[in-house]
Amino acid sequence: MKRFQFLLAVTLFVFATGSMAATIEMTVNGLVCAFCAQGIEKKLRKFPATAEVVVNLEHRLVAVSLKDGQDIPDVDLRKALTDAGYTVKTISRSETPIADVRERLKQAQP
Repeated sequence: MKRFQFLLAVTLFVFATGSMAATIEMTVNGLVCAFCAQGIEKKLRKFPATAEVVVNLEHRLVAVSLKDGQDIPDVDLRKALTDAGYTVKTISRSETPIADVRERLKQAQP
């Protein structure tokens, strides 16, 4: 019985961590310069779950790649950016690798 409970717990843990988003994309108003992008990147890298950050001024997009099995709550992301003087319009989560987000942004530029 204990073995079954252990296997069930491990299975649930694997599914729970596997269902987390790999990338969080946020539409942010107030991004106007490279200094803004640098400040946002520095602030978001302070979260232990952050693996990588991409900031695109033209598309007002901030993307955060998460470390495996880790997460950052939306409320914490929104607070970090709002406290820095920006307005977060949308937050979406996906399994899209950050490299794909970069490529999409690169192709969308004129």
